[in-house]
Amino acid sequence: MHDRKGVTVRLILWDIDHTLIDTRGIGEELSGEAFERTTGQPMLRQARVDGITEAVIFRETAKLHGLNPSRADFERFARELAERHIARLADLQRTGHALPGAGAALKSLAAMDDVAQTAVTGNVRPVAEIKLRAFGLDHHIDWPAGGYGEDADERADLVRLAMRRASTRYGTDIRQQDTVIVGDTPADVAAALDAGVPVIAVASGKFNQDELRDAGAECTLPDLADTEAFIRCVDELRGR
Repeated sequence: MHDRKGVTVRLILWDIDHTLIDTRGIGEELSGEAFERTTGQPMLRQARVDGITEAVIFRETAKLHGLNPSRADFERFARELAERHIARLADLQRTGHALPGAGAALKSLAAMDDVAQTAVTGNVRPVAEIKLRAFGLDHHIDWPAGGYGEDADERADLVRLAMRRASTRYGTDIRQQDTVIVGDTPADVAAALDAGVPVIAVASGKFNQDELRDAGAECTLPDLADTEAFIRCVDELRGR
């Protein structure tokens, strides 16, 4: 990554599930397979997942099954989960899909010299990479600059971590007002507010625009299909 010292960098932090892609239920299936391989027990039910990091989902799901997992258990689960995504990549591609406008939004931002893009997601990094690669959306993501489900329990901490990592990689201080989160849940909005970062919330998941606006999102969109509207949101939030 080239040094951008002295240059103001706009950092876009992308959520993945229901913001850029929809796996249409296969994610829970693969989690169940990884859970059983890790714990020896079938996953009878899963803790809530919307806006939650993978480490917390695994821990809370394990508790629902009477287990008290260690960090080592989670790390094994994360490896198993990545392996299951690789093994069933064809199923993932057949079942899931990129959401409307996702590719165009990423490409449009990539054409801007002052913009860098990475991911802040509850997914562990290997799974995040596999998911976006499966649908051709990985080309413009600077993966080492992101924050992932193995890095911290709280999404706001992932935002702060991504800003630090990006600052180091680009040789410039990434400011809160030059960072924008793009997500689809009130948890994404809450993380942005906690970290003091503007947020664009897209209603492409389980939450509608009113719910996302009520959560505190400065800009809401029904989805990413209107690239011009999305870029306007990014520009309007700059410097806030």
